[in-house]
This record gives sequence, structure tokens and C-alpha cells, in this order.
Amino acid sequence: MSREIRFNAFAMNCVGHQSPGLWRHPRDRSAEYRHLHHWLELARTLERGRFDGIFLADVLGVYDVYGGTPDAALRSAAQVPANDPLLLVPAMAAVTEHLGFGVTSTLTYEPPFPFARRMSTLDHLTGGRVGWNIVTGYLASAARAAGGEKLIAHDDRYDIADEYMELVYRLWEESWDADAVRCDRQAGIFTDPAKVRPIRHEGAHFRLDAIHLSEPSPQRTPVLYQAGSSPRGRAFAGRHAECVFVSGPSTAVIGPRVAAIREAVRAAGRDPAAVRIFSMMTVILGATDAEAAAKLAEYRSHVSHEGALALMSGWTGVDFSRLSLDDEVRHVENDAGRTAMDNITRADPDRVWTVREVAEHVGIGGIGPVVTGGPETVANAIEAWVDSTGVDGLNLCYAVMPETFEEIADLLVPELTRRGRYKRAYTTGSLREKLFGEGPRLALPHPAARTRPVTA
Repeated sequence: MSREIRFNAFAMNCVGHQSPGLWRHPRDRSAEYRHLHHWLELARTLERGRFDGIFLADVLGVYDVYGGTPDAALRSAAQVPANDPLLLVPAMAAVTEHLGFGVTSTLTYEPPFPFARRMSTLDHLTGGRVGWNIVTGYLASAARAAGGEKLIAHDDRYDIADEYMELVYRLWEESWDADAVRCDRQAGIFTDPAKVRPIRHEGAHFRLDAIHLSEPSPQRTPVLYQAGSSPRGRAFAGRHAECVFVSGPSTAVIGPRVAAIREAVRAAGRDPAAVRIFSMMTVILGATDAEAAAKLAEYRSHVSHEGALALMSGWTGVDFSRLSLDDEVRHVENDAGRTAMDNITRADPDRVWTVREVAEHVGIGGIGPVVTGGPETVANAIEAWVDSTGVDGLNLCYAVMPETFEEIADLLVPELTRRGRYKRAYTTGSLREKLFGEGPRLALPHPAARTRPVTA
């Protein structure tokens, strides 16, 4: 039996997320990101399309590697200006019933104690529909903005992350017993103090002595997303992640990554099949293949190649302004993100990229593939991609906002539903229950569940 294909919408609280320059398109409304109606309309569209969730990216810092300044990013609106993603969630939750919300927060710059409360608050306000995309950061500009002199070394960031996770698990899972809140008007007791315990922690990177400020939320620990494909990132995902986001331009890149992630999950003592893996993709739809091809050509005329190289420079830590357009891209290893550089150098040994090809490819949909055609053609391509790579679903980028997501909901989803590859209706329950079909809380052998006292 063919597996059900899952969809997340991949977006960011900014103008130019993965398609720099497309804000200039006459039908694009991404510049309205500052207004609440923009996000409420998007949430309604995604729920109409029965998307599992909206995956909200975020980055602290600006893309200033290209040319050594943020000028290119500012001119092209390449992920700047950017607003806080978490503040969008309660409003979108208020106009939807089922849509999940995966929000990115960089733990390197977020103290665990207030962050744990913020996520518990969102879990309460959404009725258990929130997830956290765990990132450690990759921009040196973010490190400087947070008061550091330079970016913490790549693998060291994951060491910090492991301790951070231990601490937030204890706050979410251990601090309050399940029946701590009595709300007993007659006895005058809201919370039984005997059922709330302080969390004391003294580690290499964090110290804490406090009770969690929030009463238990529906999921306690939010659904955990993660996106690292480096060896250290995979080890972290194997231990912690429930959903993993991978990006790459071809099945030759994505297939081995999926296999490596599932092996990391197995090595951590967890069931590899229980982790949902989503790969990035952009689809350009039309009523016919010819209409979609014309639309793609129209979109490409608005691409900012400078903005695309500004993004790629930030993702890789390599200043592409110092290379000519026809130079071959060669592998460089540094403390920025590892995945983007691997995508265009060594992940697919049969493909050699020039700077010009990188700029053109990244211009629409970032480093993921672009699939173009009518509903049947795109559905065929998606089925083939999912079946050959082993991913569970897609993080779908937009080229033009909200046009891309409206056409997915109205053209592609009905075709995949007709084929039996897409859900006909949402199931009930929390985001975790919708994704995994089990209870709202993490279960053993996940490390979050191991922190939980019997009574909690």
C-alpha cells in the first residue's frame, strides 16, 4: 500500500524567504508580512488544503558574507527584514482547528528557562498544535548580535544543544505532576505545592534552580523538528528529533541523507520508521503543463541572482562575490552550515556546479528542486520523489505568495487525494497525535519521556 504523503508549508515572517526577488512579481503579496490579515488568510488556505502544518523558518542575524556587507541581502529582501515567527502562531491558531505550527528558535541565543515557558504558552493557546524546529545557528552576524566575538564551532554548538535539551525536557516533563493543578474553589487551592518540584541543574553550559512557570500543556514537550544533515547533526536528530527537515536538489542527494538519518535514529535506540522526514520542494502549477512552464518563465524573470548568492554565501560561509559566475564551486568546510555546501560540492559526485548555476537554481525555492506542470504531472513527480527517497512528506516553499499555496490546495491536493496518496480529512487530537497516531506526549525510549516521574 502506498504511503500517505504529508505537506508542510515552508515560510518565514519576512518578504523573501527562499525565492529572492520574487517580491517584485505583480501578484506577490509577501511584502504584506507585517499585517495580520496576511497570515490569517494563509492559515485558512493551508487548512483548506489539509496541510499538516506551517513550518516557520527564522534566522537571527543578516546575510552579510556576500561582499562582506548586508547590502545585497537588504536590496533583495533576502530574509531581511524579518519579524519574530512565534508571535504569528496564536492568531493563526484562532482561525484554524487542525493546522500545526512548527516554529524555529535558535537555542544558542535563547535562555532555556523563558523559552520553555514560551513554548508551553503556545502549546496551551493552540490546543497542542505547536512544534519546535531546533536550530543552533549558522550566521556569524547572529553571534555578534548576541554579544559574541565569533560563531561557536559547529560541533560545539551541538554539545550545547544536547545539554539544553536535557534542561527543557526536565522543565516540561518533570517539574509539574499531571494532577498538580486542582483548581479547587472550595478548598482555596489552585495548585498543590506538593506536586510541583524545582528543577536543579548545573552543567557545562547552563545552571538553573527553578520550577517551570507554566502548568502542564497538552503535549508538554512540543513536537521536535530538526534540520541538521552533518554527522553531528544526524547524531543529534537520532537522539531528539521526531521530524527531520532535509534539503537538496535531487534524489541522488536526498535518498542517502534519509537513509543516514534513519540509521542515526536506530543507533540512538529508537524506531527509524517513527521519525517523519520532510524534504524541501517548490512546485509551480498550472491547469496544463504549458501554462505552468509559462508561469515558471515569468517567475524567473523576477529572480534576484544577487539575492540568491547572498543567501548561499550565508548558508555556506563562502563569499560568492569573490568568484566569477563561471567558476566551479569547490568544497570549503567552516563553522557555518554544512548542508548547503555539501549540496553543491560532494553530495552528488556526478554534478558539478558553477556559481552561475547556483544563482539560477537558488533563485526559486532555495536549494530544493522545482517541479513544474499541471496537477497530474506534478503529482507524478512528487510520488516518484517520495517513493525513491523514502521521505514522508514535503516542506513546500512558495515562489509567489499566496498564489503558490492556493494552487497547491486547489489543484494538487485534489489530484493526490484522488490517487489515495493524501488524507481526505484531518484526524483529531494534538499535532503529535496527527503526525504519529499516538498520544499527545512523547513516549519511551525518547529521552524526554525518561525524565518524567511516574506521577508527572
